[in-house]
Amino acid sequence: MLPMSRRKVLVVEDDAAIRRGLVDALTFAGFAPMEAADGEAGLRSAVAADFDMLLLDLVLPKRDGLEILREVRKARPTLPVIILTARGQESDRVEGLKLGADDYVVKPFSVKELLARVEAVLRRSPGRPSDVRKIQLPKGECDLDLKVVRFRDGGKAELTEREVELMRYLASNAGRAVSREEILARVWRIEPSGIDTRTIDMHIARLREKLRDDPEEPAVIVTVRGKGYAFTAQEKVK
Repeated sequence: MLPMSRRKVLVVEDDAAIRRGLVDALTFAGFAPMEAADGEAGLRSAVAADFDMLLLDLVLPKRDGLEILREVRKARPTLPVIILTARGQESDRVEGLKLGADDYVVKPFSVKELLARVEAVLRRSPGRPSDVRKIQLPKGECDLDLKVVRFRDGGKAELTEREVELMRYLASNAGRAVSREEILARVWRIEPSGIDTRTIDMHIARLREKLRDDPEEPAVIVTVRGKGYAFTAQEKVK
């Protein structure tokens, strides 16, 4: 798991004073905060930027916080999310939790309480993909640091940077079907809306070829009909 000091937190909050207070508190605690002042900017960053946790206000201009949460859960189902609500918004808190928020904090809140909740949610969330460095395969080993696949018969295949990131993300989510839209958002880091996802299929096909993974009966990256792709080789070396 990455050191806490390197964790990135996206703050989506329209109140400038509250947003600045959150950014300052997170910075002082050793996080690397990012910020957005309205719902549209928040949605763009939430589905495409590289970060570890989302602090999301529910009442925002341009895009509603619950709408952002719905889109985030489609594109990044494992992303830790804490919603920020005002007193009296119990129905919104309940709806946010139903949509997949991990926790909520009621305004006004203390910095100590907020940071405790952030750290608690991060502790119980999946590790970041960048933790995975080497992967044992049925026919050899994939070294993501050196961008190479080495086979037991002495052969090898070089990986592109994009293939390394794709392999890393799938391996870090082993056993779970990862949608093409999630791959676009987390590996390509672009908003998946309106994008032709067939490019993902082409990259998977090339990656399988380099891994010597039979496309008819794959043993490493399997196709999950109607959902996406799942990494099935189990052994990872960090």
